[in-house]
Amino acid sequence: MIDARVFKDADAYAAARQGLTRRGDAALGALLDELRAEDEKRRRAIAEGEALKAEQNTKSKLVAETKKKGGDASALLAELGDLSRRASERQSAADAADAAFRARLLNVPNTPAPDVQAGDASHNTVVRNWGDVPAAAEWRKPHWDLAKELGILDFERAAKLAGAGFPLYVGLGARLERALITYLLQLQAQTHGYTEIAPPFVVNRATMTGTGQLPKFEDDLYRTSTDDLFLIPTAEVPVTNLHRDEILAASDLPRRYTAYTPCWRREAGAAGADTRGILRVHQFDKVEIVWFTEPSKSDEALEQLTSHAEMALQNLGLPYRVLKLATGDLGFANYRTYDLETWAPGVGKWLEVSSCSSYGDFQARRMNIRYRAAAGAKPEFVHTLNGSALGLARTFIAVLENYQEPDGSIRIPDVLVPLMGVDRIGPGRA
Repeated sequence: MIDARVFKDADAYAAARQGLTRRGDAALGALLDELRAEDEKRRRAIAEGEALKAEQNTKSKLVAETKKKGGDASALLAELGDLSRRASERQSAADAADAAFRARLLNVPNTPAPDVQAGDASHNTVVRNWGDVPAAAEWRKPHWDLAKELGILDFERAAKLAGAGFPLYVGLGARLERALITYLLQLQAQTHGYTEIAPPFVVNRATMTGTGQLPKFEDDLYRTSTDDLFLIPTAEVPVTNLHRDEILAASDLPRRYTAYTPCWRREAGAAGADTRGILRVHQFDKVEIVWFTEPSKSDEALEQLTSHAEMALQNLGLPYRVLKLATGDLGFANYRTYDLETWAPGVGKWLEVSSCSSYGDFQARRMNIRYRAAAGAKPEFVHTLNGSALGLARTFIAVLENYQEPDGSIRIPDVLVPLMGVDRIGPGRA
């Protein structure tokens, strides 16, 4: 959530408005103007209520003094009753105006970092590449053909069980998925020192609101109507909410967590693009890394977090590129984002397997997560960051398509062999 104080300062408001309009949505500027007008009404209502309370307190003292002196306070009591009624009405109006204002403020996205290129996805910039893209060859197949021939993905039975967009891994396919999850978790927890978390896979409305999924994206989420709980779209949601309404000590920062969860997203494949195989699915596995840090160290933290996701790709031997997203391609809560895309030679595409993002204090302000720089210091909002390290099923696709052999078998990346127990998936070995 953006800082509501920007509406009280002309320069801060102008900067916020300019930053939001850089996202390429003209309606955001109009929304901010409406909120500024609402904020003025809200503050006016609050001021009027406080003035009535002050008058009420003064009148109460006068009543007490009059009674103490033995005077007739009936007229004053009548005035006091009227003041009390008006103060209560004004307080109710002020509370309603404040609630309406803050509810609408939740729909305002984060302002992008000043160094983020303005424009849509075509303005994303490649900042570095790693590895060699395999040469094109006639024998290279897309993962849906490979997986079907090897019996490691069953698309027909998956559709029978849950409909389109839900994968069913079989045999060595299921083992490969599990090996990837285990390896990615171990890399972050054991090599990079993240604290591993096993969070709930469903969360409440406050948790979804804290990270920015609600209220704007409710239609994209899977919800259990009886309990009003939501299936998580990413481990970012429960893990970032771990410290909601807490004040951390600066000495405890940065806090760094990693977690595996399945993820559910209703919108996947809705536009009809990339619906073959498991390119876009409603349910997928992911290992996430999350940071809480001091504002002054936030930029450095994003670079380090991104490098941890990159190491996973490097150790798996998957060629990739790092894109810095333009303003129009940033997520709702994002301040700055790097996407990691790995090459999938079977489908001939770069596939996003990770987004590494910083949020500034946008999420922390929604969740009221603060820290004290020193004992007795005024609490300040932390900065939050997270990244996929990595997202499946596209990493699964990249392994299949980059490690396929001319005979139709698939070599297992060296780091996964101890977890798989085999070094190849071939005919008759699924």
